[in-house]
Amino acid sequence: MTSILFVGQNPETVDFSDPSLPPGFDAGKINAGIAIAVEKIRERGWQGDTCMITPDAAGSAMLETALRQSSYDCVVIGAGLRLPPRNLGLFETVLNLVHTVAPRAAIAFNTRPEDTADAAGRRLLVR
Repeated sequence: MTSILFVGQNPETVDFSDPSLPPGFDAGKINAGIAIAVEKIRERGWQGDTCMITPDAAGSAMLETALRQSSYDCVVIGAGLRLPPRNLGLFETVLNLVHTVAPRAAIAFNTRPEDTADAAGRRLLVR
């Protein structure tokens, strides 16, 4: 079975005052999008796991544990980790962890939680 890991920042740890984030965004909306993402992954017949990390060393350790516990065909990195400029260091950490711990996994990027399955599908088609 195709296995997908969706990595994002724990919505409860996001600084929604950051002007680079869309207005009106909040943890509830992100959590609702994550639930949609998980359902869309399952609808495609894939196994889907989520790893919503904190922006600190504990979050990095959490991701490393998740990557070591399962073998993933694709790791989708959420837009919230890569788009806000203040998350550049966190994004680099996530990308390097995936590259190091799961070198055979395709890496994909979503634009919002709801298009996570589409992002994974793009990468899985070109393999």
